Amino acid sequence: MDFLPEQALDGAGRSKILHERQMLGLEMLTARGILTKINSVMIPGVNDEHLMEVNRVVKARGAFLHNIMPLISDPAHGTHYGLTGQRGPKAQELKALQDRLSDGTKLMRHCRQCRADAVGLLGEDRGQEFTMDQLADEVSYDPSRRETYREVVAQERGEHMKQREAAGAMLAGIDAETPVLVAVATKGGGRINQHFGHAREFQIYEVSASGITFTGHRKVDNYCEGGWGEDATLDSTIEALEGVRAVLCAKVGDCPRDSLKEAGIEVSHDYAHDWIEAGITGWYASAFGTEIRQTA
Repeated sequence: MDFLPEQALDGAGRSKILHERQMLGLEMLTARGILTKINSVMIPGVNDEHLMEVNRVVKARGAFLHNIMPLISDPAHGTHYGLTGQRGPKAQELKALQDRLSDGTKLMRHCRQCRADAVGLLGEDRGQEFTMDQLADEVSYDPSRRETYREVVAQERGEHMKQREAAGAMLAGIDAETPVLVAVATKGGGRINQHFGHAREFQIYEVSASGITFTGHRKVDNYCEGGWGEDATLDSTIEALEGVRAVLCAKVGDCPRDSLKEAGIEVSHDYAHDWIEAGITGWYASAFGTEIRQTA
């Protein structure tokens, strides 16, 4: 490849070189058996349609995973799009684009847009708890505790897998073709175990007779603080749950339940602390299971 002096290249010329090098690098990584994740930022009205072509090209060059994440356009960050008033995509817009790419492309739907050096859980950075000055001079290690923990994890995974299989079998016997979205309030562990008012995000699942699929998450401001709920916060939560048919949580108050109902969203704590798949299946069977096929 012939290069012109840097001063002779305009923005388009420099972008062309960068793009060619990126594609070459992707091909070289694929040839060496290295799994590669491609990150793309969805910007409504700018590249939302073009990302279809981006996905096609990177998939053809062997990308293992494509992560399409929403633009963060907060003016406080001082970025070009933040200062020019460009909005980020709505949750339903992002899901619609991801659904258009669900033709065999492996998509990353659980991204929380955290730092590469973050420590802790997704969306919960605990890096400040593990700085060098907080490390003990001597560290004691008891391998038996690790083995005990592994046994507990293995048992939990086995139980969770059985629940998933049972959920799939039950859903296959329900005559309901239209998929619906269900939001789950969870603190982790694969269970419905968080109070609606304490949730800072909801995991979103699409459910139909074909099964249950995780589609992403919706960030919200927790509605309930110190036992009190803010109406404005509840309104923004309802807005964030656009397109969702039901919310499953560990507990919910009468006020948010009534407001959600007015917005066409059912909220239930009937499946508190159940496995997520079991709870979603129970709700779906209750809502759509009036006609259940006999399955072998």
